[in-house]
Amino acid sequence: MTGEPEQTEPERIPVGVSSCLLGHEVRYDASHKRNPFITEALSRYFRYTPVCPEVAIGLATPRPPIRLERAEDGRIRVRGVHRPDIDVTKALEAYGRQKGQELQGLSGYILKAKSPSCGMERVKVFKPDGHPAGFTGRGAYARALLAQNPLLPVEEEGRLNDPSLREGFVCRVFCYYRWQRLVEAGLTRKGLLDFHAEHKLLLMAHDEQRMRALGRLLASLGEQPLAEAADAYIREFMAALARPATRGRHANVLYHLLGHLKRDLAPADRQEAVALIEQYRQGMVPLIVPITLLRHHFRHWPDPYVARQFYLYWNPPELALLNQV
Repeated sequence: MTGEPEQTEPERIPVGVSSCLLGHEVRYDASHKRNPFITEALSRYFRYTPVCPEVAIGLATPRPPIRLERAEDGRIRVRGVHRPDIDVTKALEAYGRQKGQELQGLSGYILKAKSPSCGMERVKVFKPDGHPAGFTGRGAYARALLAQNPLLPVEEEGRLNDPSLREGFVCRVFCYYRWQRLVEAGLTRKGLLDFHAEHKLLLMAHDEQRMRALGRLLASLGEQPLAEAADAYIREFMAALARPATRGRHANVLYHLLGHLKRDLAPADRQEAVALIEQYRQGMVPLIVPITLLRHHFRHWPDPYVARQFYLYWNPPELALLNQV
């Protein structure tokens, strides 16, 4: 997956998803929350594994609603809204741990926002009397699942409406899938070095400090077992990508790419590229505009280093992820 991709049907990436987001009528009121971006746009690239933990632990559909509740001992429980005798905390946590083990091969996960089982963050917590507890929590299933898979790219469907969060999540999924395939094929020192080289500019756009730290880690690759180095590498790699890229850091990467054309571009072409990069930095045009121009120039003046960079070529045009960031 280096260089400009051919127009072929992509291999779909395994991603977990809350069943209701695919249109399955599994919610407490027997409804669904079908999300068109998930079911239509992303489905060309993602192969979904749907999960509804509430149904999986034996709750009926329809069923009495549940919520996060601060118990008398201060712990967060999952109890019935109108039936306080219903407590499914342990069942949801156990199922989260179970699925966390079963779904190790997933490259990402999309959760239902605000759910007491699946909510990733900011799920309302209540007191036993029904009043807000004054803070928020995480769904019981989601909490156990993520504890089992700390590197897994995870997002809520509501946050996918934010162009920057959407682009960042899909990018992390693509990158984590590439890492999994690298490990599956048999990790070597050369493979690890090549992986870093291909993602260097992407890392720079997200977290240049971590990018440099990863370079130092790889510089001493022969001083520790490869498996240990790889574990340390991917933890920092995913942490770097989890930091949102900014216009300023993207602009720095674009100028870095432009530097590879300094001997080839006519002055007017270089001025045009600089103008577009600055317009992007100032929020006047989306990222796809300078990216498209640079791709055009590199088609005329190929560069082996640039051809390897995932940064410039990873974005599927059908998703238009760079059109709004």
